[in-house]
Amino acid sequence: MERQEIINGLVEILRTVRTVNQEKLNSVTEETDFIADLNTPSTEMINIVAKIEQKFNLEFDDDDIDDLGSKVKDTVNLIIKTQEKG
Repeated sequence: MERQEIINGLVEILRTVRTVNQEKLNSVTEETDFIADLNTPSTEMINIVAKIEQKFNLEFDDDDIDDLGSKVKDTVNLIIKTQEKG
């Protein structure tokens, strides 16, 4: 799966989260920060991670989630890493 496809999937998920700044979802890049740029409450990130696992049919390791940065590229890298582990 291409990185842009993953970003598009993340944007789809974020459109379902009412606490995210919806206007800013039109310009999401790998450098976009979930918390600083999209105003995502840190408490909402747990729900977003669960939706990501469901959408991409993955299960992240707890340690990976604990170490996850707040930029979109961090999440894209984690999705790719988890997909490659199978």
